[in-house]
Amino acid sequence: MGLQNAKASAGKRTNIVMLGLDSAGKSTLLYKFRYKDAFLTMPTIGFNVDMIEAGKDFTLTIWDVGGQKKMRELWSNFLGDTDGLLYVVDSSDKQRLDESRREFELILKNDSIKNVPVVVLANKQDVPGALNAEEITRKFKMKKFCSDRNWYVQPCCAISGEGLAEALQRVGTFARQYSKSKETFTTLKE
Repeated sequence: MGLQNAKASAGKRTNIVMLGLDSAGKSTLLYKFRYKDAFLTMPTIGFNVDMIEAGKDFTLTIWDVGGQKKMRELWSNFLGDTDGLLYVVDSSDKQRLDESRREFELILKNDSIKNVPVVVLANKQDVPGALNAEEITRKFKMKKFCSDRNWYVQPCCAISGEGLAEALQRVGTFARQYSKSKETFTTLKE
């Protein structure tokens, strides 16, 4: 196979970490990405991992990590080798939006994901009164906290699948660019 080929095929696989509070809809999104069906999911204790083809020769490995308080303390362990962050927000749960934003800010402060691109999924758009992408962008102070990286807020609905293809495409594009820039940087350092 030769080293060149091994390197080439390794470059086509990127790690995406999917975080968000419990009940934000992460596991449902993961199933929907994968099977196009909505499953009834149980709260994730630990994490789910799934590989999703995102275009020709390009695979996203998505780590869906549980969002309960106890699990959040472990989130930083998943940030080591990531090329993109999917952060899922329940746009209809106004009580917990501040809590969600605080957790989001904490993650972004983590040195392991400096410059790592972020796609925020404004989930549950089907629920009346859910905040739209613009409101989530403001509420989560995206422009301030993500000034050092690519970011995007994607409205979606895990149940209907609306917005998911766009979200995958966006995170795929970001991750691809990011892993390329990382390779360039590594080569320069060598």
